[in-house]
Amino acid sequence: MSRIANAPVTIPKGVETRLTDSGISVKGTKGALQLTLHDLVGVSQEGEELMIAAKDESREAGALAGTFRSLINNMVVGVSAGFEKKLELQGVGYRAKAQGKMINLTVGYSHPIDYQLPEGVTADTPSQTEIVISGADKQLVGQVAAEIRKFRPPEPYKGKGIRYVNERVFRKEAKKK
Repeated sequence: MSRIANAPVTIPKGVETRLTDSGISVKGTKGALQLTLHDLVGVSQEGEELMIAAKDESREAGALAGTFRSLINNMVVGVSAGFEKKLELQGVGYRAKAQGKMINLTVGYSHPIDYQLPEGVTADTPSQTEIVISGADKQLVGQVAAEIRKFRPPEPYKGKGIRYVNERVFRKEAKKK
């Protein structure tokens, strides 16, 4: 049985949860999220805490209970505090500019790249070489950051590219003659 599922999810002030037979919806200041529950997982609310439990003693049910506990906790944290990922651009002439729901990237190609942000995710560019992606859905924020990084991943010889802040890029030595 998963030990993660034994820990209750604490609901902070200002967050509303609604349980149905097949899912859970969480609403807060940063937005609203929904999750469809698996048949082997049960959720109950006791005061200001959500309890997640496996419906039977199978190994799969225990694993799913821990997974759904983490997903529900991420939903609660997301609608109350939100999540953010920071990217930095390294390279001569590499720039980023956020314009509403669009990010304009100039990363060494013959043309600029326009990336359309999905609903529920916002981007900010404090400087030309920094991008801050934020939103309530942890998975969606991470996915958007990964898609932007994929346009020009950091290369090992000069270190140029789009990388996460504090990402360590393993540098290689150039060919010897």
